Amino acid sequence: MNTLYSFRRCPYAMRARMALRYSGVAVDIVEVSLKAKPAEMLALSGKGTVPVLNAGGRVIDESLDIMRWALAQNDPQDWLLKDDPDAAAHITPLIEQNDQVFKVHLNRYKYAERYPEQPMEVYRSEGEVFLRRLDQLLEGRDYLLADHPSLADVALMPFVRQFAHVDREWFGQTPYLRLQAWLQRLLASDLFTSIMKK
Repeated sequence: MNTLYSFRRCPYAMRARMALRYSGVAVDIVEVSLKAKPAEMLALSGKGTVPVLNAGGRVIDESLDIMRWALAQNDPQDWLLKDDPDAAAHITPLIEQNDQVFKVHLNRYKYAERYPEQPMEVYRSEGEVFLRRLDQLLEGRDYLLADHPSLADVALMPFVRQFAHVDREWFGQTPYLRLQAWLQRLLASDLFTSIMKK
């Protein structure tokens, strides 16, 4: 049996849960309290971070690896864009920019009081560079790299959601109308609402 150790509001865990749900892989989900992590999770992965998947004895403790593992089992709507190799080539660089650059700006913007070197607005404008790029990618289509969701959309959405929710009023007044619509479309999807149910 597959077991996923997860924390509902963690964006990394969100994207792993969405990929597992989409692929239809049977998995038991253990909701983890970050203040009291279960011993069995720590025994599997010494990193102590969620998500952690025990896939029938194989331990996967990076959210993107969990997503790719799930899609290797079943990818009914071609999230990996195998039918469009040119678009598929953009998936990994886009996710790397999100995880390695945008996530840093997001953390500083969301927790600006921990980073008093700069005003919150500076961190926000640094994150905005990525939002602008995503909005441009959405020109003429509903999703980032294709006319249907891909691994990139689902891997990035929880982080864009978190950025938007720091100051919803500000985000709602930005010129990134395509990005706002994209985020709303994904948040309203059955896939997202199903993984957020308690």
